[in-house]
Amino acid sequence: MKYTHIINGTFIDRPNRFIAHVSIGGTLETVHVKNTGRCQELLLPGVPVHLEKPDNPNRKTKYDLVAVYKESLGWVNIDSQAPNKVVKEWLRAKDFDVVRPEYRYGDSRIDFYMKKGGQEYLMEVKGCTLEREGVGYFPDAPTKRGVKHLRELAQASRLGYHCVVAFVIQMEGVKEVRPNVEMQPEFGMAWEEAVEAGVRIVFLQCAVGYDTLKIKE
Repeated sequence: MKYTHIINGTFIDRPNRFIAHVSIGGTLETVHVKNTGRCQELLLPGVPVHLEKPDNPNRKTKYDLVAVYKESLGWVNIDSQAPNKVVKEWLRAKDFDVVRPEYRYGDSRIDFYMKKGGQEYLMEVKGCTLEREGVGYFPDAPTKRGVKHLRELAQASRLGYHCVVAFVIQMEGVKEVRPNVEMQPEFGMAWEEAVEAGVRIVFLQCAVGYDTLKIKE
């Protein structure tokens, strides 16, 4: 996945979960934050950030904040749309007969449906940006949707689907993701229920470039 136009900035503050104030070449700009999670350990005053300048003159903000520099890790991509984009590219390179995004299952939309021969797959994708002592954690804010999807995949697994939750690790140096039970105990319970039902949990490590994000393992 490649961004079209990346520029450098310095994070100032975040008035709400949708916007932030960033200094770009000494000019204060209000920018859109492409992640509604908390990102409290990342978005600290004075840290370097990367911004994308979309080609849309009708936007209220000229820039999207897409990556943050964390001293212990390097660059962390926080674009919540990036995980599905890189997984779509990754799946297209596999030998599935069918890859269909935004698949309607039950009363939800599961991120991907795949088919190979007579076997059907369901995959839900989660982006991980929260790191503690070299381990990734999810979620960084309570997610009812995430709990619902885990339980739906558990039920689908019992019905014969091959079900997967894929965590896209949007930073380098982290190989594992664990449920953030301190933030949301219910998510940890749903995770355990899903694994017991046969749902696979996979961790997709990424290479984070200046203007790219790519699954490497």
